[in-house]
Amino acid sequence: MKLRNLLVAAGVLACGASASAADGAVSAHAYQIGEIFGIPITNAMVTSWGISVLLIIVVRLMVGKISLIPSKGQVVIETLVIGVRDLIQPIVGKRMVGPTFWLLGGLFTFILISNWSGLLPGVGTIGHDTMVVQFDSVEQQAAYNALPDDSKEQDAIIKDLRKEGQVHDHFRYVIRPANADLNMTFALSAVATVAWLYFIFAYVGPKGVIKDIFGNKADKDSVPLPVYFLLTFIFIGVGMIEIISILFRPVSLSFRLFGNMFGGENLITSMHGIFAFILPVPFYFLEVIIGFVQALVFTLLVAVYIGLICNHGEEHEH
Repeated sequence: MKLRNLLVAAGVLACGASASAADGAVSAHAYQIGEIFGIPITNAMVTSWGISVLLIIVVRLMVGKISLIPSKGQVVIETLVIGVRDLIQPIVGKRMVGPTFWLLGGLFTFILISNWSGLLPGVGTIGHDTMVVQFDSVEQQAAYNALPDDSKEQDAIIKDLRKEGQVHDHFRYVIRPANADLNMTFALSAVATVAWLYFIFAYVGPKGVIKDIFGNKADKDSVPLPVYFLLTFIFIGVGMIEIISILFRPVSLSFRLFGNMFGGENLITSMHGIFAFILPVPFYFLEVIIGFVQALVFTLLVAVYIGLICNHGEEHEH
């Protein structure tokens, strides 16, 4: 099936995608550019792989052979490591800063570079013009795909749909910013959530986790016994609400990051469409700040989730 039919299938009843294409904005979904063993490969996935390989190579080259008298590259990496440790230590506690550093440091660095990847030359600009079609029904799409490719019948259908505003020309770019794809941000949130579950059960234990969520936080010696028992039921209800909040954490983490990065990509694309040379420059600086802030917010929220359960002991000792 030719490229036209692939995009036609993607555009069935996709009002949002068609509207984006009509406005010249960025598509809400990543484009599939190939398959590996039947697994679809998107342009956002390729960008994320490139960033991962680049980070590994750059860090290895900058650090080189570790020595007591550090090189300039080693100083940069050590400064980044110390900065992240100093940032998360008050949140997760001294006991947890070591075990959680690999997760939080990796999340911050990967998300930051992924956010800034949309500002690199070629990202979101290298590609080709193509067509997105919105059919009225699945049956209409099936009838279209049953016709020979590039036949007069297909051309007639496309011509009629274009008159009705259901065919839009769209720029299909090869490289998409990794975090402008909801699949990537949800994957990051899923990794953070699984790691959070590991940390709380490994370092606090199931009993401690249940007590932290559902336990009575009141001091038994400071309140009357009837009030204490009444508070027990209240805290159980609060724990139920906390469980719902925990279940929605991956959704809030992924949508917050995706929304900011996807919105920024649309903004840059729109500014380039208006005037390609000078007008987009201030928005590039804005996206640099937003990319840093969103990487910081994501990392700090994951650190807070861990610290809320794992950092109680040190607070009591203090």
